[in-house]
Amino acid sequence: MKITTYTDPNCFDTLASEWNPLVAQSSASGLFATREWLQTWWQMLGEGDLHLVTLRDDADKLLGIAPLFYPSAGQISLVGHKEVTDYVDVIFARGHEAACYQALLDYLNTQAPAWHEFVIYNVPEGSPTLSALPTQAQAQGWGATVEFEDVCPQIALPASFDAYLNLLDGKERRELQRKLRRASEEVTITYASDRSKLDQDMGDFIRLMMASTFAKSGFMNPRMERYFYAQARRMFDAGWLQLAFLEVEGERAAAYLNFVYDGQVLVYNSGLDPAKFSYLSPGQVLIAKLIEHAIAQKQRIFDFLQGNEEYKYKLGGKDRKVFIVKVTR
Repeated sequence: MKITTYTDPNCFDTLASEWNPLVAQSSASGLFATREWLQTWWQMLGEGDLHLVTLRDDADKLLGIAPLFYPSAGQISLVGHKEVTDYVDVIFARGHEAACYQALLDYLNTQAPAWHEFVIYNVPEGSPTLSALPTQAQAQGWGATVEFEDVCPQIALPASFDAYLNLLDGKERRELQRKLRRASEEVTITYASDRSKLDQDMGDFIRLMMASTFAKSGFMNPRMERYFYAQARRMFDAGWLQLAFLEVEGERAAAYLNFVYDGQVLVYNSGLDPAKFSYLSPGQVLIAKLIEHAIAQKQRIFDFLQGNEEYKYKLGGKDRKVFIVKVTR
């Protein structure tokens, strides 16, 4: 297998025509593996040295991408890392995983700069990486562990909103219906749809996000704010952004920053003003309306992403686990 290493960040553009088609053919298929997502992450949050590895067969067909980087001396991880990318994995074509994992380990053994620890955070349940990488690493005499990291509650969406409501616990269903009825005549749901106004929309979202909890206010430092703006622009241009607002008499009371990709809605972050319009439960009404919208749009999965917040389970979320895979030598 032909191995090529790229250290110039322009490699994301060099591989543009091949990248996302490979994502679609891989078990890592998903928005967080796309070129657009990972390139923006690297541009805004990447630190250390980039060593993006591609794997090709004898006919020069791209079979694998391992976007490696060195966050610190002797440590290797994947672009996306553990910060603001809920699922992270290598991108290997289905049916070629075993050969790609072995080629990657051969690269790490013979060509990679000196390292002692290779860690992949946020590897989703069901990924071949969870078994293949530790097994092949141990066969080379290296240490390897897999540790539980977090959960990503998801809803497998039914064919209708009524069918969805019937999936909920009776008490939760009645309470949600009550809130939806109470808000029906007072609220409007709007979406960011004008590229020229996107930065203004994101400013409103970030204001609501920072107002919602102390933790979110602390999280949204200037570096992270720049990243959110850049990623929103990139996702909007790709057609994957869903920035939704619940408005009361023209005032934005709650917001969700989601992404829609390949039949899935990914609930990335949210915000609301806890002091205003609390009697309408604006956050709960908005997320229920977004579930209803997803069903109407024939989406398959409503993914709340990482975190075990209670509201996710009240709305029908079922856990999908993510893990940390660590290889040492």
